[in-house]
Amino acid sequence: MSVVSQSPAPAPAGRALPRDCTFLPEDWRLLARNWYPVALGRELGSAPLGVTLLDTPLVLYRAGEAIVVADNLCPHRGVPLSMGKGDGQTIACAYHGLVFGAEGRCRHVPANPDNNIPPRLHLRTYPAVERYGLIWTCLDPEGEPAIPPMPHWDEPAFQRITCPWIDIAGFAGRQVEGFIDVAHFAFVHTETFADPNNAVVPPYMPTPTPTGFEAEYRSSVGNYPIGVSDRGRPGFEWLRHFRVHVPFTATLEIHFPDEGRLVIMNAASPVSARKTRMFAPICRNFDRDLPVEDVYAFNRRVFEEDRAIVEAQKPENLPLDPTLEAHVMADRSSIAYRRALRARGFSSFFTA
Repeated sequence: MSVVSQSPAPAPAGRALPRDCTFLPEDWRLLARNWYPVALGRELGSAPLGVTLLDTPLVLYRAGEAIVVADNLCPHRGVPLSMGKGDGQTIACAYHGLVFGAEGRCRHVPANPDNNIPPRLHLRTYPAVERYGLIWTCLDPEGEPAIPPMPHWDEPAFQRITCPWIDIAGFAGRQVEGFIDVAHFAFVHTETFADPNNAVVPPYMPTPTPTGFEAEYRSSVGNYPIGVSDRGRPGFEWLRHFRVHVPFTATLEIHFPDEGRLVIMNAASPVSARKTRMFAPICRNFDRDLPVEDVYAFNRRVFEEDRAIVEAQKPENLPLDPTLEAHVMADRSSIAYRRALRARGFSSFFTA
């Protein structure tokens, strides 16, 4: 399902950077052109919801069938609109009760109900699209929404699951690089699915794409949770197909035995240069009768294992200069990711 806010007022070119911006200006402007998830669709009810993207405070609310994403600040006296109340059609500011509806337009000023409403009381809005159970937006949109594709999501044979998000006190680039790293399984994920005695990474080669790159990695490392009785499958070759959409989204399609497929999207939403909210829609064509809460719990454990590593890494951001860190053959995906980011003009803020 997709819901697009009507007639959004895009952020103008050269707009002021957010207060206390943690990015270099040129990098913030590059990042602002991309689409990111900011909330689960099921999180947004009738009440307004406050979120932050790229150091920019936003408010989300429902206006009938539309979702409105706007600056989280009442233009009257600067109170966050997320403090207000909503009814599924409008929201009202907590300070003076100004009412805002579709397209962020101010519809009612309680103190002066018979006066014309000046245009400056309308909110600055951003486009909103609901996809994969997530609400996506872009601070500086250009053309059609460039939301990364997710293999198999719309196929009837696949169960669709949108896991709760997880906050990470780290940079989105580091988090994404950890997701696509294939050499850490035997050391980081030994409590969830990996084998500590199977650390060898067979050769693989990333392939550039218009949006980043793809990589197919084949090995004997299984993906069943530890404790599942049939996790062995001796001789089975596991195929993990990564598709990276720069800057901060990647999907992993895992080929299970018996034509099973599991797809995980890792959508890292940069709250700031130092905080990431990671969203993880999942679809699969097996075990469809198992409780989704079990899926939530298992994947939370996996991502918590990764979170501990990302939050400990130094430098906090991602060095794009290949001479700043040492590399091994298993790092080909990491190298391809950094090369793709450099090609899009990102600069030294990635090296903190």
